[in-house]
Formats: sequence, structure tokens, C-alpha cells
Amino acid sequence: MAEVKVYTGANCGYCSAAKKLLQTAGIPFQEIGLDDQPDLRQKLSEENGHYRTIPMIFVDGKFIGGFTDLQTLHKQGKLLG
Repeated sequence: MAEVKVYTGANCGYCSAAKKLLQTAGIPFQEIGLDDQPDLRQKLSEENGHYRTIPMIFVDGKFIGGFTDLQTLHKQGKLLG
């Protein structure tokens, strides 16, 4: 199974939606909160085309984007393959 990491923030509706989509699809994931890690958030942004919003979602170490990107890949059946 692919390793999925979801970088989130508190009170983030898109973060909650991403986690719910993964849970509903039965895809295990690791959640990493960024609220207390501004340096990590900045580093992730710089390494991924200055993507600034959360969630930031990675599958097997590859940045796929945020919730909308996750949802699109899931609807296309391409999320984990």
C-alpha cells in the first residue's frame, strides 16, 4: 500500500475533507499538523512550487497537491496507481 502523508492545520475544512475522503476510501494515512511547525510549512512550500495552502498531500513521497487534487485523482481511480 502506498504511504500517504497529509500535512494539515487546525480549523481547516479542506484538511477535514481530505482526511474524510481517505478514511471513507479505506486508505491509511499519516497526519502531520503544521500549526506549530511554521519552518516545516515554509520548507514544504518552497520544495513544491511555493504551494501555500493546506492540506499538502503526498503519496509515496510525491506531492500531489491539496484536497481538490486528491478528490480528482480519487474520482479518476488514479489515487494510488
